[in-house]
Amino acid sequence: MTTHGASLIDVARLAGVSTATAGRALGGYGQVSERTRERVLAAAAELGYRPNSLARSMITGSTNTIGVVVTDVANPFFATALRGITDVTSPAGFEVLLANTGGELSSEQRAVTVMSEKRVDGMIVAAARPGEGAHLKHAMDAGVPVVLIDRQVSGVPDADSITVDNDHAAAEAMEHLLELGHRRIAVITEAGGQLARVRSGNRRRGLFPSAVRLRGYVNALDAAGLAVDSALVASARYDRSSAYDAMVRLLDLADPPTAVLCTDNVLASGAYRAAQDLGLRMPAEVSLIGFDDEPWTTLVRPELTIVEQPTYDLGARAGRQLLTRITATGHQRPQHIQLRAKLVARGSTVPR
Repeated sequence: MTTHGASLIDVARLAGVSTATAGRALGGYGQVSERTRERVLAAAAELGYRPNSLARSMITGSTNTIGVVVTDVANPFFATALRGITDVTSPAGFEVLLANTGGELSSEQRAVTVMSEKRVDGMIVAAARPGEGAHLKHAMDAGVPVVLIDRQVSGVPDADSITVDNDHAAAEAMEHLLELGHRRIAVITEAGGQLARVRSGNRRRGLFPSAVRLRGYVNALDAAGLAVDSALVASARYDRSSAYDAMVRLLDLADPPTAVLCTDNVLASGAYRAAQDLGLRMPAEVSLIGFDDEPWTTLVRPELTIVEQPTYDLGARAGRQLLTRITATGHQRPQHIQLRAKLVARGSTVPR
């Protein structure tokens, strides 16, 4: 018997049941005896039948797909988080649709719209602009659960969020440097232009992780009784060359820093290269701390002291939370889960 292009009618005929019964047996809904279900499944296997996923979704209301939207899929941080997501959602029968926005709000808006139109069962989003959440609220109002990862977003108070406690992470890095005797401590950050803003409050919603880490830097200096020197707050774009230039500017000051904190892994790699190219002896002349335990951080000499984020667990927790939302009935209060990072001291930091 030919199996090419087998239809549900073909399966029903071979199994000796009605088309409706075959559909219920294959779709896992409605009342079907176990004996009949086995007969239908055997017929489907013999014919090589593949169900029409769109038709099934119209019956069950589920496509068994979730959307994941991130700003930079090439960043190992998001790649690791994505593995955590899929390790949780795949065994539950869900496939992942991935969108990379490049940090552009318009790309994120298009991705969210397309995924909603494709009837994904839910979305996990690392927002390109945490201050802009209208498109996410629109998706949630249309019945699509959204879990925010890595950063909270303004305008979507009912969205769950899984983030790292970035205030604590930066404070722990600063406490390490302060305990080593450093007092001229600089920071390289994408949020340098938000220094006044982060000093005026303690909110997280609407802020990038880099801005929250900058606040942790400021609070640690305040707690130590040290003034914040704006000359030591170096702004950089999210790329290595910009961080390289920022490090050069810091080290060219009349009174340069003895230690530098970089608020993410990309900036740390650029700063490290600048110190090398300038011929500085690290850590004798400058100590350096970065974020995330990437492979390169232990291949260089000295090895880089880092703040290790629970990146895989961040993704896994987001996956579990989304599955909870997908299967939940009735209104439930949003969950805001914060995970703790930890300092890993290595050779790039020493007592002053």
